[in-house]
Amino acid sequence: MRKDTKQGEENMKLVKDKNEKTRNYLFQKNKITVLAFIIVLVILIALLVSVFATSSQI
Repeated sequence: MRKDTKQGEENMKLVKDKNEKTRNYLFQKNKITVLAFIIVLVILIALLVSVFATSSQI
């Protein structure tokens, strides 16, 4: 099978450390990312608790 010369290398990383010299990443490991993850996790847990609390009153 012939490799297409227009297609680049696909080496996407999920989390990038501060000292890495890569451009293909989704999240950078720093305080802002960790804080945002915690906030989203707390909101999701609160939503799940509220759904279970309201559904048990039926």
